[in-house]
Amino acid sequence: MKYLQSILLYFVIAFSANAQTAFSLQFKDLVVQKDTIAQFKLLQQWENADLNDAELYTAWFNYYANKSMTAVLSLDKKQKGNESFAAKDANDSNAFYINENTNYDPKYIKSGFEYINKGIAKFPERLDMRFGKTYMLGKLEDFNNFTKEIVNAIEYGQKINNKWTWTDSKPLDDPTQFMLASVQEYSVQLYNTNDDAQLPNMQKIAETVLKYYPDNIESLSNLSIVQMLNKEYDKAIVTLGKAEQINPKDYIVLNNLAQAYRSKGDTVNALKYYELTAKYGDDDVKAYVKKQIEKLKN
Repeated sequence: MKYLQSILLYFVIAFSANAQTAFSLQFKDLVVQKDTIAQFKLLQQWENADLNDAELYTAWFNYYANKSMTAVLSLDKKQKGNESFAAKDANDSNAFYINENTNYDPKYIKSGFEYINKGIAKFPERLDMRFGKTYMLGKLEDFNNFTKEIVNAIEYGQKINNKWTWTDSKPLDDPTQFMLASVQEYSVQLYNTNDDAQLPNMQKIAETVLKYYPDNIESLSNLSIVQMLNKEYDKAIVTLGKAEQINPKDYIVLNNLAQAYRSKGDTVNALKYYELTAKYGDDDVKAYVKKQIEKLKN
C-alpha cells in the first residue's frame, strides 16, 4: 500500500520530492528540522500569499497534528506493540510492561481538523486529504467519525467517477482499486479493535461499498463476519454464498462458510467447506483445516 503508507509526512500528510511550490519545499525542510516556530511563520506567509494552494491545507494539518503529539510512558499488564519493554520480578517472570503511548492535545487537533476540512471543501477530489483526516480519527479512536469519513469518500467517489487525486493534485493510478484497498485496510483496523461496538461501523462501510461494488469480495466477507459475530448465521451463509459465486476458489470465503455452518450446527456442510478450503488453500491453511476437521469428526 505505497499510497496509504505515504499519507503522513513524519505523521500526517506526505509531500512529493518535487513539490510544486517554494512554500511546500520550505515547509518540508522545516519539518525535518523540527522547527515549529519557523513552520508557523512560514504557514502564515503562505496563507497570505495563496489560499488556493491545496498543499497549504495539508501543511497546516501536518503542523497541528505534529504539535498535538506527546509521547508518554505507562506501566501496563499487557504489551502494546512490539517495542514494549518487559519488566521482570524476582522470579524472572513478567510483572508488567513499560509501553510508550501517544497523547494528542485536543486544542491543536481541533485546529488541524479545521484546516483539513477547509481543504476538503475546496478540493473535494483530493483523496489524500480525506484519508489523512481518516487516519488521524483512527489514531484518536474516534471510530464513528472515522466511519463517516470513509463512507463520505465512497459516496463522493461515485460523483466524480473515482477520478481521485493525491499530493500535488496528481491523479492516482487505478484510483478505484486504490480507494477500495484503502477502505479494506480501515475495515481491518476496526475489526482489530476487538470491540463489538465497532460492528455497526464495519457493517456500514461494507454495505456502502456493496451498494456500488456488489462484487467486492472483501466487503462481502466483512459483512459476513459482522453477521456471524451477531450470531446471524443464516444471513452470513447467504452473504458468503454471493462471494463464493464470484470466486469459488477463494479459500477465505470457503473457510468462513465452514465456520458459519459449524456455528449453526450443520456438521455436514461445515466438513464440505473445510475440505474445499483445504483444496484451494496453501500448506498453512491445509494444516489448520486438518485440525478443524478432526475436531468436528471427533
